[in-house]
Amino acid sequence: MSTSDGRLLDILRLNLIPGVGPRTHQILLEHFGSAENILSAKIIELQQLPGIGPKVAKAISSARSAVDAESELQACREAGIQLIARDSDDYPRPLLEIPDPPAILYCKGTVREQDELAIGMVGSRRCTVYGRQQAERLAGALARAGVTIVSGLARGIDAVAHRAALAANGRTFAVTASGLNNIYPPEHAELAQQVSESGAMLCESKLQQRPASGLFPQRNRIISGLSIAIIVVEAARNSGALHTARHAMEQGREVMAVPGRVDSLASEGCHDLIRDGVTLIRNVDDVMESLGPLVNPVKSDDKGEIHSLRELSLNEREREVLNLITNDPQHIDEVLRATDIEPSRVLATLTVLEMKRMIRRLPGSMLIRATN
Repeated sequence: MSTSDGRLLDILRLNLIPGVGPRTHQILLEHFGSAENILSAKIIELQQLPGIGPKVAKAISSARSAVDAESELQACREAGIQLIARDSDDYPRPLLEIPDPPAILYCKGTVREQDELAIGMVGSRRCTVYGRQQAERLAGALARAGVTIVSGLARGIDAVAHRAALAANGRTFAVTASGLNNIYPPEHAELAQQVSESGAMLCESKLQQRPASGLFPQRNRIISGLSIAIIVVEAARNSGALHTARHAMEQGREVMAVPGRVDSLASEGCHDLIRDGVTLIRNVDDVMESLGPLVNPVKSDDKGEIHSLRELSLNEREREVLNLITNDPQHIDEVLRATDIEPSRVLATLTVLEMKRMIRRLPGSMLIRATN
């Protein structure tokens, strides 16, 4: 067994221990530094940490002999599922920013750098025709623009969002609460396969994990953690989608809501969010307008480096000229020399970009990328 496999197995063992959830795992990791050190710790050392009683401490101490991580790893490989540890280069960077990121992700599909430009879309399982229409319209438009759509594979708004992204030939992530070998709801097994072929199925639970009520709120923090913003399309006051919105707020993500009829019980949760200051959105332009510059630019396969979601609305020439402009002031002559496009067309495009507030002109014929 390779060193990397041994390290992965230790992380997997810890993840498979009942009673060691994300927060407990984070506490252990902060104290001991690695899964190897955690599993080697004495019971008395483990019990000194908050939230770890005798039962959990004993389970951790005996995990190397009691937890069959080798079989889980082999089953993953046979199913074409990748295990991505938190310290892996393949681990989604946005998840590292949240307080309790998954120690390990089960992944069926691909995670690309461009997927950092992701928006979560959530809502009621028992959605109305109006809710379906709005989710389909927004998810499809965002996917066509190059945004990865993140949701939870649930009935209702989640499924509509995934299918709209797929219909637009876009990318989508489905984050499940049950294991990837136990798709829930079962009628979404075909949809799950389609998602894995055009994005990824992601989960932190073991392969055969059955759906359990406590896992869904826990899963929701991953949906929001993967996203730069969350859109709540339709949600009653008791909707689980509001848990995702709260996670997003705690994680510093933007939260947006689609309004419904003022007397619609199905949209009461959305209306409460809007009343409390969440951004009201009507269309994809509202979404792009409300999001400022990205904390970290995202590299897209076909759109170059993206600094703001609004850049996705640019045509090919506008995007090409914008990518010549840096965050440091540069003379307009320097920009003209850097491209084979006719100077007159470059100048016209720069004017358009200035009108769209993508660039700013400075004294002395200098240009700079706009930061807001």
